[in-house]
Amino acid sequence: MALLIKDNCINCDMCDPECPNEAIHFDAEIYKITPDLCTECIGFYEKPTCMAVCPINCIIIDPENIESEQQLIDKFAELYS
Repeated sequence: MALLIKDNCINCDMCDPECPNEAIHFDAEIYKITPDLCTECIGFYEKPTCMAVCPINCIIIDPENIESEQQLIDKFAELYS
């Protein structure tokens, strides 16, 4: 599953540098996560680092981009092969 930054993001800049896949970018008003690049940190860390550093817990599992753990592993392999 890709992650999603909710609209209550305060643009604190904590998540962007933590993303090993460079899936987070600043959009028009708040940070956004590119689903095609998000592996929920599989291949790097045990848990998504963006969620861990977010001071207001505005990063959630994206209900529009549900992926299994195997799909995330495959995406990681594809991104880094």
